[in-house]
Amino acid sequence: MAASRFLSITEQVTGALRADLWRGRWRGLMPGKHHLAKELEVNNKTVEAALRQLEAEGLLVAQGAGRQRLIRLPERLPEGQAPPSLRVGILLFEPADRKLDYIVELQHALVEAGHGAIYASHAMMELGMEVPRIARMVQKTAADAWVVIGGARAVLEWFSVQPVPAFDLFGRRLEVPIASAGPDKPPAMAAATRELLGLGHRRIVLLARRLRRLPEPGKSERVFLEELKVHGVAVGAYNLPDWEETREGLQELLGALFQVTPPTALIIQEATFFAATQQFLARRRLLVPEQVSLVCTDADPTFAWCTPSISHIRWDSGPVVRSIVRWAATVSRGGKDIRQTLTRAEFIPGGTIGPAAAGSGE
Repeated sequence: MAASRFLSITEQVTGALRADLWRGRWRGLMPGKHHLAKELEVNNKTVEAALRQLEAEGLLVAQGAGRQRLIRLPERLPEGQAPPSLRVGILLFEPADRKLDYIVELQHALVEAGHGAIYASHAMMELGMEVPRIARMVQKTAADAWVVIGGARAVLEWFSVQPVPAFDLFGRRLEVPIASAGPDKPPAMAAATRELLGLGHRRIVLLARRLRRLPEPGKSERVFLEELKVHGVAVGAYNLPDWEETREGLQELLGALFQVTPPTALIIQEATFFAATQQFLARRRLLVPEQVSLVCTDADPTFAWCTPSISHIRWDSGPVVRSIVRWAATVSRGGKDIRQTLTRAEFIPGGTIGPAAAGSGE
């Protein structure tokens, strides 16, 4: 797999300022670097580097130290190049999401489509997923549209009534009038659960984020519980436990699970939690899959290097990214688009699942 090339913060700022220039946000003189740095919540050095790049492109003309730059847009764009239409803000679930392949792919796709794209100054988890704090940050950010990664229902409901259009990726958007896309995981979750049940597992636990558990379980989580019920397994908090979403909270939960009635199989949301769980099991000298079967609900590039292979749910990010770019094109033309689309996801069995250990049934 080819390595992803991340846009540097200077490239992001340059792209955003370039988009604003072509959209005619400023006329005559370019605002100074101090003003722009405060607005974009970056340092003066980054803004200065971006302004110099725009000078090199011929869009700005320097007038000497301490003086604002002249805006000098050409009468026409180079052949085949369209002016950037939107300044798209990307609001991450947590800071680490910025390194995910499909987030990098999304940012590049938006830029290639002629839009400016820049990350919000804080991720939602850094703001406690609190709507008032997120709202204040969003309203301070000069963006024409927003892409929200994994928003809680209350967050998406707030975005859905704002004048600035928004697109949700992976969040709790069911019955919220907001454009969205994401993998159709419930069928794959059902397949993974049935596979484990067929191997004799009855003590199966799904480790899910709080966002996916509350205020009520999401669709994938409900499908998991329903599959257990259909196969005669009594379900409760054991199967979808509550836990504090911190490193310590995860360790506390795993310790409690394996203290009295240890699960024979774990379905774990996100590769980060999967890796932490593997480390916990190794520390306890619990063998995978001989004593505990593991499934991750997401793919991760590191899985290609793992032996045994990792059982996981796989989906193609391409259709999702294309859905966002199409939405941005519609919004840039003044249209409204609140379509919610799903892309196929599939369960990929691997070497981390096996028959339940003898004597582990209920």
